[in-house]
Parts: sequence; C-alpha cells; structure tokens
Amino acid sequence: MPERPPYMITTAIPYANGAPHIGHAYERIATDAFARWKRLDGYDVLFVTGMDEHGQKMQRTAEKEGLTPLALADRTAAQFARMGEALNARADDIVRTTQGRHKQTVLEIWRRMEANGDLYLSKYAGWYSVRDEAYYDEDELAERDGKKFAPTGTPVEWVEEESWFFKLSAYAERLLAHYSAYPEFITPEHYRNEIVAFVKRGLTDLSVSRTTFDWGIEIPPGQHTSAKHVMYVWVDALTNYVTATGYLTEGGNKAHFWPADAHVIGKDITRFHAIYWPAFLMSAGAPLPKQIVVHGFLFSKGEKMSKSVGNVVDPIDLAERYGVDQLRYFFLREIPFGQDGNYSHEAIVNRINADLANDLGNLAQRSLSMIAKNCMGAVPRKHTLTDADRDILAQAADVLEKARASMEDYAPHHALAEIFRVVAEANRYFAAEEPWAKKKTDPGRMETVLYVTAETLRRLAIPLQPFMPESAGKLLDLLDVGPDERNFAHAGEGNALQEGAPLPPPTPVFPRFMEEEADSRAPPTAGG
Repeated sequence: MPERPPYMITTAIPYANGAPHIGHAYERIATDAFARWKRLDGYDVLFVTGMDEHGQKMQRTAEKEGLTPLALADRTAAQFARMGEALNARADDIVRTTQGRHKQTVLEIWRRMEANGDLYLSKYAGWYSVRDEAYYDEDELAERDGKKFAPTGTPVEWVEEESWFFKLSAYAERLLAHYSAYPEFITPEHYRNEIVAFVKRGLTDLSVSRTTFDWGIEIPPGQHTSAKHVMYVWVDALTNYVTATGYLTEGGNKAHFWPADAHVIGKDITRFHAIYWPAFLMSAGAPLPKQIVVHGFLFSKGEKMSKSVGNVVDPIDLAERYGVDQLRYFFLREIPFGQDGNYSHEAIVNRINADLANDLGNLAQRSLSMIAKNCMGAVPRKHTLTDADRDILAQAADVLEKARASMEDYAPHHALAEIFRVVAEANRYFAAEEPWAKKKTDPGRMETVLYVTAETLRRLAIPLQPFMPESAGKLLDLLDVGPDERNFAHAGEGNALQEGAPLPPPTPVFPRFMEEEADSRAPPTAGG
C-alpha cells in the first residue's frame, strides 16, 4: 500500500484570557472540514490547534479574577477543549504555549535568530495596546475624551522599556520576493494584496521582548543587560505551529509534517502570520508554511459581537439548539470563505429546513421508504438505464472532482453549493420519474429509478462527510456502505451499491427545525 502524503493544517491559537465565541467556532469547524476532506482523500493529516497563554493581558486578567495566570489558562483551555468536542471538531494535537516542549522550540528559534545576527538590544518607546499585544504609530491612533485608541478601538498606553529587537526591516525584499514567487501563499487574493502593499511601504524592526511583566518564556540573558526579558507574545505564540511537529527540536516523529500546508486564521491577524512569522522562519533557516488561509468575521444580524451590546453567544448553546451538523453546514454553506458573514436564527432555520430537511432529507426518506416497502428492504435491481438515469448518476459522480477543486481553493461554500445543486437535480429527477406511479404499471422501471436515486445519494453522501460527519455517516449507514468504503477512493462506479444487498430500516436523517421543540431545549440566540 503506498505511503500516504502528509498534510498539516492549523487554526490560529486563541488567546487564553476569555471563553470561546462564535468566531472561534467558525474557524475550528472550517479547519476541521478541510482536515477531514484530506483524510478522506488519502492524506496522512495532522490537524493542530493550541492556546496562546502568555503575555501582559493574561497576567492582568488573572489578577482581576484572583487567579494565577496558569489557573486562568487551564480554565480557558478546558473551555476550548469542550468546544472542540461539542462541534465534532477534535484536533490531533493541542499546543499550549506553557508546555515544556513549546518552551524548548521557542528558545531554539530565538537561538537561531540570534546566531543569524537578527536580534539586538535597544530601548523602545511607543503607544502599546495590551489587548492587541501590539505597538501603534502616532498617525494610526484616534483620540477620544483625552485618551488615545488603536485602529482596533482598544486603548493604548505609552510604554518605555529596554527591549530586544528583531531586524524585520531587513526582510522586506525577501518577503516580497516570496509573495511574488508563491502568489497563493496568502489566500484569498485581496488579503495578499493588503499584505504586499503594507510591506512595500517599508518595515520597521520589531520589539520582541518585554521587561514590564514576567508571565512569559524567559530568554537567555544578553551580554549588555541585567534586566529580565520575556519573549514577546508573537514570537512565542506563532512558534506553536512548529512545536507540534518537533521540526526544530527533533522531538517526536512528526517533523515530516513541516512545513505546514495551511494556517487558517482570521483577517485581523494577517500581519503577524504573513509578515512576522515568515520572517522569523527565514531567520531561523526553516521552511515557510505553504499557505496562510484567511477568513472573515462573523456578525449577528450585521452587528459585531460585543459583551456591551449583549449579543455574544456561546457556540455550544448554538450547537445544542440547532444541532451540530446543522450548525456546521450553515456556517460552511452560508458564508463565502474569506469574506465577512452574518448569522441569525432565521437564516439558520431556513438552511436547515430548506436544504437539509426538504431537499436532501426528504429525498432520502421518500426513496428509502419506497425501497423498504416495495423492494423487500434490499437494494433494488437495476434494469435498462435511460438518458435521465445516466445523467443524474454522471452529475453525482462529477460532484467529487468539482468539490475537490473548491476545497483545494479553501472554498467550502462552493463545494457545498455544487453538492446541493445535484441534490436539487436528484429531487427533480425523482419527481419527474414518479416511481410510486410505476409500482403496478412498470415495476422494473420503479426499481431502476429507486436504484439510481439510492446510488446518487451514496455518491453525494461521501463528499458530504467532512461538512456534516455524523449526518452523512447516518445516510451511508442507511445505504449499508461499510466503514472502509466511505473514502473518496470508493466514491466511483466501481463501488456502486450492490443489487439485492439488504438495507436497514430507513429513519429520518435531517428532521425539520421546530420552534416549540427548540424552545424547550435551549435559550434563543442573541437577536433570534
């Protein structure tokens, strides 16, 4: 059996000073879908997430809550682990930046950057946002009520301290050359254009250590300082991706996964992942990740989620209210990946009832119920195929290749649109052929239509698995498709349903969303 090619994908790592929100859930669901797709397509997949647990913001939040920073990090890590379980989006590895293996990797990347002559000691003075963990230039700030605010809306404070600096300015040309040689490095393209324009304006050296707090990885003391320096959070946090593989420290057996194939991140942190991180890796003599895959923000009925507005929703509550697969489907189908998107109770319910219950669920239930009643509960016989039969089977067969092309472009919304386009065509085929009317007049034709419909469902359910793992799995159960016959290599005609094979009794896979039942299960969503 040929060796499976490696494929590594990561989420960005959430900051550990707050519970997960719907934006975290969206990123986790999408990354999980990409990872599942590659597994089904024959790849050896490493899906990594983690927790960013150091920094001044963590220290201050912990102090406010009467906790140690580590206790706060432990609590938040448990909340994110529960979210991953609840969304059926479990990662293969979770790298917490407080772990010993991570400290070893960060110190190694620091040692390499220092050996390359890219670190120097100096003084820093500037406007610093604790919440953003970033410095801002004077011309980037806004002033309200005598206070200054960053472009993100967070307050800034004037900070002066001794700091180690990374020679980021020396990497502008190398970065631009990389963006030019690998135009797919940042996707979608408009984010790439933003990054290229930013780098072309010129880069300033980056402060990469702090002395004003101590919750972080302490760096080796320099020759000209007695101050205690801890690693700046972005050097620390970004290195988690390499930590998962052991590439820099020869730890474990996952080094072959580096460079990562994709970092899936939100649009607000592109600068750190597409400029700082590649420059650090260049300095350390390590390969760069193959792609930075950027998604947009989620809004609740057009409003940014905010505690003060009162529209922040626990993603686990949403999953309990609508169903895990239903929520996964909504986010991946409704929101064009890379763009901002909206969610609302009405929009989610419409997708559940129109696409899942009416289109796919109804087709499966009607056809499989007819097979149970009229074909002795077994896969029907396939008689002479008509052009209509061959056409719908061909469309279902073509879905996989078209969806694969969309997933290669990290466009799950396009993949799902193609799958459900064929679902709609299959419904039209079933309605036009009227197998119920042919039971007495042409039982052979009835059997053929039911066979073609069942085989079409099989060919659609296989590529649906990454998006709705449990529901697609139930549909394949009803078609008696074995666990070893559900990967993409088995999706074609060579593994078609076998005539006469017994099928289990049909059960509904996609129930309609009923307001009364939902109201008894969970609280409504914000604004819903």
